[in-house]
Amino acid sequence: MKTTKKYAIALVTAKNKREGRKIAEEILRENLAACVTIVNGCESVYVWKGKTEKSSEVLLIIKTKMYLSKRLMIKIKQIHSYDVPEIIFVPIISGYADYLSWIDESVSSKK
Repeated sequence: MKTTKKYAIALVTAKNKREGRKIAEEILRENLAACVTIVNGCESVYVWKGKTEKSSEVLLIIKTKMYLSKRLMIKIKQIHSYDVPEIIFVPIISGYADYLSWIDESVSSKK
């Protein structure tokens, strides 16, 4: 187990699996993430412009490094169809050392 705050999970919702895949492929192509897990069947209930709304969405769980958060956010906003996409970063404070090393090998140092 490795304790650190240099890694992050980004949580992003998208309108459907097609959009989620497009976002995933783009950020992986640019080495902004090591892995994107797409979770189908999410339902979001939220307030938008004063009204309570409900939407079926997919959730993207993006494994990355904290220092890439700004670049990742810019890229997602370029691709995303929402006016205000959900893009939330959660630091990974601890994890399996080999997995975290794999993230190191997989992201931005290639660019």
